[in-house]
Amino acid sequence: MPVLHRNVRYNCRVIFLNKKILLIRPKISLANAGNYRELRWFTPWNKARHVEEYFLPRIIQEVTGQETVPFGDAVLATKDTCLGAEICEELWAPNSPHIEMGLDGVEIFTNSSGSHHVLRKAHSRVDLVNSATAKNGGVYILANQKGCDGDRLYYDGCAMISMNGETVAQGSQFSLDDVEVLVATLDLEDVRSYRAEISSRNLAASKVNPYPRVKVNFALSCSDDVAVPTCMPIQWRHHSPEEEISLGPACWLWDYLRRSNQAGFLLPLSGGIDSSATACIVYSMCHQVCLAVKNGNADVLADARKIVSDETYVPEDPREFCRRIFTTCYMASENSSQDTCNRAKLLAEQIGSCHISLNIDAAVKAIVGIFSMVTGRTPRFSVYGGSSRENLALQNVQARIRMVVAYLFAQLTLWTRGVPGGLLVLGSANVDESLRGYLTKYDCSSADINPIGGISKTDLKNFIQYCIENFQLTALRSIMSAPPTAELEPLVDGQVAQTDEADMGMTYAELSIYGKLRKIAKAGPYSMFCKLINMWKEICTPREVASKVKHFFRMYSINRHKMTTLTPSYHAENYSPDDNRFDLRPFLYNTTWSWQFRCIDEQVSKLEKKEGISLVEDVD
Repeated sequence: MPVLHRNVRYNCRVIFLNKKILLIRPKISLANAGNYRELRWFTPWNKARHVEEYFLPRIIQEVTGQETVPFGDAVLATKDTCLGAEICEELWAPNSPHIEMGLDGVEIFTNSSGSHHVLRKAHSRVDLVNSATAKNGGVYILANQKGCDGDRLYYDGCAMISMNGETVAQGSQFSLDDVEVLVATLDLEDVRSYRAEISSRNLAASKVNPYPRVKVNFALSCSDDVAVPTCMPIQWRHHSPEEEISLGPACWLWDYLRRSNQAGFLLPLSGGIDSSATACIVYSMCHQVCLAVKNGNADVLADARKIVSDETYVPEDPREFCRRIFTTCYMASENSSQDTCNRAKLLAEQIGSCHISLNIDAAVKAIVGIFSMVTGRTPRFSVYGGSSRENLALQNVQARIRMVVAYLFAQLTLWTRGVPGGLLVLGSANVDESLRGYLTKYDCSSADINPIGGISKTDLKNFIQYCIENFQLTALRSIMSAPPTAELEPLVDGQVAQTDEADMGMTYAELSIYGKLRKIAKAGPYSMFCKLINMWKEICTPREVASKVKHFFRMYSINRHKMTTLTPSYHAENYSPDDNRFDLRPFLYNTTWSWQFRCIDEQVSKLEKKEGISLVEDVD
């Protein structure tokens, strides 16, 4: 909790026992990168192994009967052991407090963590906890937050208890339960014997600067517990990335829905992979809700009844619950194919959503007609002789009209059925398309929330395959095999001629690599080129790599402004371009990248010259 001590605000753990505060422990290492801005609100405690008196507010004094309590970097000494506290980021820091505390005889470490979910992150968290007790011995108890933080992050629980480098208890991940208690029975003598065998640890411990100890008249063990069985090490059960996509965004959606006081979701369902994946996540959410109700979760049942406005309702069948809270809408134009229409309709039938099919041509013609009436000119698609600017403008009109129609139906669909409430509009632009800017500003990518906005196209394809196998959604097979397309340009002989990868000038697999190098590796154009000429040396020449890198950075910089209006998305990938708080880069760039591109060209010339010499030597 936030505590103001001598007019400085600290982020603290308040540790209490039987209505008495034992210690207020301020946080030492603050999280201030990526999604976190702790230094905006708090000051780190910089007085190592130092304790001061904290004068309690009168309202607390009346409850505890205490006037002052210890405040600072200390540990708790009970009758039988010693406990220390870490707070979230401190576990991840290179100089984690548990190292020095362990050397000073602290046997049990507790951590109250706020660690958000990212795909494949759980491995790192588990490894950190186990390695903390493997090198130094001890028991580590990690408690992590659960639920949506009211923003883009989802905290996935995953509490754990580790002893001497091995996991002994694992909490659930992605549960709809608000609270979960994890317990383990362990023998402190196992910690002591483990530590006694590590000579290097004991040499360091003999020289350690001791921590202040707060004496606690309490014991965690008793004299007659010798025969109590202890917990044995277990193998951590990790979810696959596909399972994480199925569960994490689904729990986030449920939290958002129940807390926003809306009656469900509306999704523009195009029959493509992205919107279909979004629909499957909603279907997975319905599964989680029905499962929680079946397991006796009264809070989830109460929330479900409130959402559907029925005090007697019990969600038992995911398809039936999906029909009550989920509306899908296929918005056709003259450029839409019958195949995508059929695919969207079949998927909607299989998940149980209330499906609407409509045509937007009349609205598109009306908008273009207004322009023609004012200017006296009518734009044409490029296949009919129009310029690229005309072609793009006509595509954008269709895309933006779909957004307007989506919001209209979201507000009034339930009204037409005599049901109260409105629907949240779901977006379905993936992280790679956002990075490239392959979306129209204020089109169907503009929505209330987007469950797949932080997930790559590659992972979404794997997730679709997972849904085919686990939810028996056979409609997804044809969606998987169809090439991704926006369907905004005229059909050729009734068939789609436009594809996403051709429009983008790069593949989704390449986009994923660009995104990781740009954000995670902090690579600009030249650095990215240098890394890719080795990564792609078997498939691309240096000149081809240079062309690809330049094209990406031109498109990235031209479209970076779109990130300022990007729909709030579930944060699932560390190369997310979301500029709300995670990727704080400019949204206006010099799109020529003249200095960086010139360096690339010079390096290409050197490499080609060197390659030419090598070829001559081979011939000789």
